[in-house]
Amino acid sequence: MKLVKDIDNNQDQKKVSDQEAEEAFKTILSWIGEDPNREGLLETPKRVVKAFKEYFKGYKEDPNIVLDKTFGDVDGYDDMVVQKNISVQSHCEHHMAPIIGKAHVAYIPKKRVVGLSKLARVVEVFSKRLQTQERLTMQIANTLMSSLDAKGVAVTIDSTHQCMTMRGIKKEQATTVTNYYLGQFKEDLSYQNRYLRFISIAKE
Repeated sequence: MKLVKDIDNNQDQKKVSDQEAEEAFKTILSWIGEDPNREGLLETPKRVVKAFKEYFKGYKEDPNIVLDKTFGDVDGYDDMVVQKNISVQSHCEHHMAPIIGKAHVAYIPKKRVVGLSKLARVVEVFSKRLQTQERLTMQIANTLMSSLDAKGVAVTIDSTHQCMTMRGIKKEQATTVTNYYLGQFKEDLSYQNRYLRFISIAKE
């Protein structure tokens, strides 16, 4: 599977130590005109390294494993399962600026369902990487579709990109919405329309 291969390739790359990363951040502090040796900044590189481990922990996680355990005792339930308002906290790959928003996820089970927390967990795994919103939306959808063997999947992300609200064009109120549909959500507009009505309630 391509995702697992990509994870393996990341692990094959030269391991950079925490100390090397801290030295890099010291260089950046000097570059912006600060003194990394002044009292208030002495621990900053270490803190930033710790924060980056949290921001980008998704590189060390496999979303397929998150979805590995499913349940079949659902008495034949075969309608959509929708989870709304999943918080998204990511970083854009172009400026490493925060992406903040919400994801709405739906799937139509074929025979088995997954624990509800796992849907949010998949969003979390992919969010904790450098991203474009378009790719993030598709990664979540494709992973749910293949791992759950679902009849259909729909994913919507509505977010603010600080690379355009805090810098550049500086349009503070601008938000970006992406949608991706697979299976019955793409083929049957009645499913798609019901899903859109469900998530529109979340935005009111």
